[in-house]
Amino acid sequence: MATVFDEFSRTEKKVSTQAFLHIPRQATGKYHNGPIDYTYAQALQSANELSGRYAAAGYGKGQRIAVMLDNRAEFFLHFLALNKLGAGVVPVNSGFSSGEISYVINHSDACLVLCLPEHKEKVRTALALEETEIPFIDTGAMADLPPCSSTRPAAGPPDKNTEVAVLYTSGTTGIPKGCMLNNDYFVCMGKWYANIDGYCELTFAKERMLTPLPLVHMNALCSMMAMIMSGGCIIQLDRFHASDWWETVRESNASCLHYLGVIPAILLNQPETPADDLGGQVKFGFGAGVDPKHLQRFEKRFGFPLVEGWAMTETGTYVCITANKEPRHIGTRCIGRAPEVIEYRLVDEQGNDVPPGQPGELLIRAKGDNPRKGFFSGYYKNREETDKVWEGGYFHTGDVMRVSEDGSFHFVDRRKNIIRRSGENIASVEVENVLFQHPAVAQCVATPIYDELRGEEVGVCVILNEGVAPNADTAHALFDFCREKLVYYKTPAYYMFRTDLPMTASQKIQRGEIKALAARLAQAGDCIDLRERKRKK
Repeated sequence: MATVFDEFSRTEKKVSTQAFLHIPRQATGKYHNGPIDYTYAQALQSANELSGRYAAAGYGKGQRIAVMLDNRAEFFLHFLALNKLGAGVVPVNSGFSSGEISYVINHSDACLVLCLPEHKEKVRTALALEETEIPFIDTGAMADLPPCSSTRPAAGPPDKNTEVAVLYTSGTTGIPKGCMLNNDYFVCMGKWYANIDGYCELTFAKERMLTPLPLVHMNALCSMMAMIMSGGCIIQLDRFHASDWWETVRESNASCLHYLGVIPAILLNQPETPADDLGGQVKFGFGAGVDPKHLQRFEKRFGFPLVEGWAMTETGTYVCITANKEPRHIGTRCIGRAPEVIEYRLVDEQGNDVPPGQPGELLIRAKGDNPRKGFFSGYYKNREETDKVWEGGYFHTGDVMRVSEDGSFHFVDRRKNIIRRSGENIASVEVENVLFQHPAVAQCVATPIYDELRGEEVGVCVILNEGVAPNADTAHALFDFCREKLVYYKTPAYYMFRTDLPMTASQKIQRGEIKALAARLAQAGDCIDLRERKRKK
């Protein structure tokens, strides 16, 4: 099979009447009365109908449609419909600011924007920023789908190399980069998950995988492919709700679930009740970033293993490192052992291999004559950065690892200037570029600060211009300014006003020193903490 739609059709022939998608009532309250369900046959019929509408309007292979569909059923149906034609999707986070939305739509060269009805004005505002002529439509008006006004679709049927999606991810340059992902990427991802063993073994046509993660990210799309390739059911939440999490798990009959490190931390903070005993219903949780000190407590209390893993949007899961078997070295940052299909190196900052047992940046590739198998196709409109991350024939992850004597990988740190908050990658430079636009700011550096719930939080050390008071009013003003231009999770929470910053002799910022300084200031309370204002709108 060459495409995602091919794989879906093959599975549908085997399990047509079984559940493909379940959106629990807890996730539909704002727009629907009760849960939403699709069998494989129903989803295939809907996707075929939508595909026919797109084809009749002139959309097809090689084109891109930007979609702002949140975690709704519409995302899956339109995704399959467009994949059938060979058209790609560009998922857009509806929580983005108008400027961020405008950038993704325009940079991706989308020829159409599809959104939920409640997002029409947000899309209209974003498109107006660039006076863009891209047509847009909401999901309730597909009968009036505007004809494609861009170039004609490419000839021939879609194949394994045809683009499926462009996912935008933060990078060290500060400008989100568009990761181009083809059918081979997605099919490899699904095959990896469907054939995994150990704690994460999936039984064909039996699993129900619950995920609260956003469909604009690779992680949730991995859940989708896992179920498509194993004939299971995706249980898609709108987001994580701590108050009714276990109620949702029980009602939806979830057999496995995906998490981010913040989720176990929040659940452990809830009062213990008899309902914590799930009676063996859940086989495993799969995710990344759980605090080592939480993992054993969580497993003992709730009765199922949390399997930590490592992957990136760029790498996919063909080369995923997963702690799905013992030893898992609970209490450490162990992410498991490397699969047989990969080759790797751990190198120092000069690119030299480090001695055994010592930490180094992970460089990785697939074994065989295609070292990029299962990886992304490249960064859209950024060949230079694509070549840079593949320098020397290995993908440079920017993540520092240590490999113990038994072959287990242990996450140490990130070499990149990235803040990892609740599973979201935030480029320090992107935050700094926004703050530099404020007239009060003379110099600033964004840095990660440890947070027990979210892993890391965004902190900023700021040198103010002369005459600006380093007080709470100024911090609130900077917060409001950032919030207008950035999605909520990128907005700084900690503000530390300084008269100078650690610099090298050549006047380059010493980010390592600043990270340590910010940690000390935050721990001592010598900063302005605005975390309580940082809420999703």
